[in-house]
Amino acid sequence: MALKRGLSSVRVLSNRSSGSRLPIAILVFFSVLAPLVFFVGRGLYISDQNSIQSDFSKQNVDWRERLALQSIKNLFTKEVVDVVTTSTADLGPLNLDSFRKGNLSASWKVVGVETSVQDNAISKSNQKATDLKQETSQDKEGKFLDDDHSHDTPAKILRRQLRDDRREKRATELVKQDEKVTVKLENAAIERSKAVDSAVLGKYNLWRRENENVNSDSTVRLMRDQIIMSKVYVSIAKSKNKLELQQELQIRLKEIQQALGESTADSGLPHSASEKIKEMGKVLSKAREQLFDCKLVTGKLRAMLQTSEEQVRRLKKQSMFLSQLAAKTIPYSIHCLSLRLTIQYYLLPQEKRKFPRSENLENPNLYHYALFSDNVLAASVVVNSTIMNAKDPSKHVFHLVTNKLNFGAMNMWFLLNPPGKATIHVENVDEFKWLNSSYSPVLRQLETASMKEYYFKADHPTVSGSSNLKYRNPKYLSMLNHLRFYLPQVYPKLDKILFLDDDIVVQKDLTGLWSVDLHGKVNGAVETCGQSFHRFDKYLNFSNHHISRNFDPNACGWAYGMNMFDLKVWKKKDITGIYHKWQNMNEDRALWKLGTLPPGLITFYGLTHPLEKSWHVLGLGYNPSVHKKEIEHAAVIHYNGNMKPWLDLAMTKYRPYWTKYVKYDHHYLRSCNLSE
Repeated sequence: MALKRGLSSVRVLSNRSSGSRLPIAILVFFSVLAPLVFFVGRGLYISDQNSIQSDFSKQNVDWRERLALQSIKNLFTKEVVDVVTTSTADLGPLNLDSFRKGNLSASWKVVGVETSVQDNAISKSNQKATDLKQETSQDKEGKFLDDDHSHDTPAKILRRQLRDDRREKRATELVKQDEKVTVKLENAAIERSKAVDSAVLGKYNLWRRENENVNSDSTVRLMRDQIIMSKVYVSIAKSKNKLELQQELQIRLKEIQQALGESTADSGLPHSASEKIKEMGKVLSKAREQLFDCKLVTGKLRAMLQTSEEQVRRLKKQSMFLSQLAAKTIPYSIHCLSLRLTIQYYLLPQEKRKFPRSENLENPNLYHYALFSDNVLAASVVVNSTIMNAKDPSKHVFHLVTNKLNFGAMNMWFLLNPPGKATIHVENVDEFKWLNSSYSPVLRQLETASMKEYYFKADHPTVSGSSNLKYRNPKYLSMLNHLRFYLPQVYPKLDKILFLDDDIVVQKDLTGLWSVDLHGKVNGAVETCGQSFHRFDKYLNFSNHHISRNFDPNACGWAYGMNMFDLKVWKKKDITGIYHKWQNMNEDRALWKLGTLPPGLITFYGLTHPLEKSWHVLGLGYNPSVHKKEIEHAAVIHYNGNMKPWLDLAMTKYRPYWTKYVKYDHHYLRSCNLSE
């Protein structure tokens, strides 16, 4: 029994011990293996976090670079961004001020490194790159020795290594830089200069594309640009005491001015011009490197512009003076023609001085023309052009009136050159005995001392020299100019007459003008007003109450030169009496200054019928913009202005319309050297 109890107790203990082994194993596992797994897993987690943080920092840097690049692209062109990117990759951020001033070369330099464009540049660049790497590595080592980074985190150490690698890469790429960046910069400068009209900087550079321009005056314009810039730099060099550079600029300036001379096209330049341009370009580039200051250059150019404007104003005044002088004088050749014809006329017997068909002079059924002139050649063109374009010349009658100096010449010319079947008659205004100072107010005024002083006093205080010369024009003092206000007195038996100036050319048959209904008006004329131009306020003094109370300042003006006058209505309205009234009121020249158009506008106010503009085209004596089609479709073209077709200052493109009616093969014209 005792043995059984012992065996049973042993079984119980063995059963208990086997049942307790599993908890003990679990306890041993958690106490030994679990900490090991924890520490291994944490080490792996830290490693992953470091790699993730590194990747995130890289992404963050890439994101900032992309954002900065997008902003830069909105501000600069692609070429400029390329330059900034390359330079930034080489030496860090650039100074924008230095970039705007074009001083990039200074920011590209690194101590101990110099670029060259010679053939051995590549080998030298490689050697210098090696030296630069060594210097950079030495600097880097020294920096690490000096600075204590033992407590930096792995991320900071990694970023520092990346920065050092970038710096080393920049130094290497800098040495390998070739001319492509320079070419891009120059092309960008060219495009910017083209976009700015007032830009003159860079025009003298040898690489500028204007040098390759095929235009006939591209080289001339380039030389003028070089002259302008050289004058600017000469002034700046003098102010900065750069005497050697100033002297060099002055020498090149003198050379290129001599080469340019008076040339206006490349064909007139000497062969040495291209060499002078190159030499000047080199000097100007040198001056730009040493002296260029945007504010200073702008100031010099502005001063030059103001000086040029003042010279232009002075030359305009001189040009006005000379044009007035030329307009009031008679060319030597025409004066010669008049003298030769006058001598020949007074050598003729009395019976040969008469024109045929004198019975037509007072026939109201024919087409009558009034022409008042002292210019033989001009009068001949008016008559010839009218006859050559007339459908039936036999029905046309020309009434010419001249002064006593040209009376013989005018008669002799038309005796030698009769106008075909047309009728012509020449009279002398000085033989009109009824036209005297007691009858004509203007004739009385022209004889007064005050009028002579007004027209001839050189130091007149109220007018400039050119205007004073304009007042001295003989046409304003001649009764031939004022005779148009006395047509019924000159031709009492005529009903209608067409008045023509001597500076017109007839291109079509004019008989249709006699069929135009003037609606009870006296004067048929082409109006000249356009918007605010050529209205009454341009010719009359509306500050005077006599003018302001009787006339509309916006009333449309009209032109003398081709006017159809109804002489019957003229007499009924007493037009000559109206003219005398206003001429007497203007004795002190308070209503208008000079000429016959202002008193004509007053006299025929409300009595003028507008004609179609194609009848009479004006402006060929002053306006270079008259359209060719308008001229060709006109019945009469008028050279009103100073540039008369018989003068040397006539506009070339309008002159052939007049010269084709001149008989240049006539022996009198050849003897006086009159030619096209």
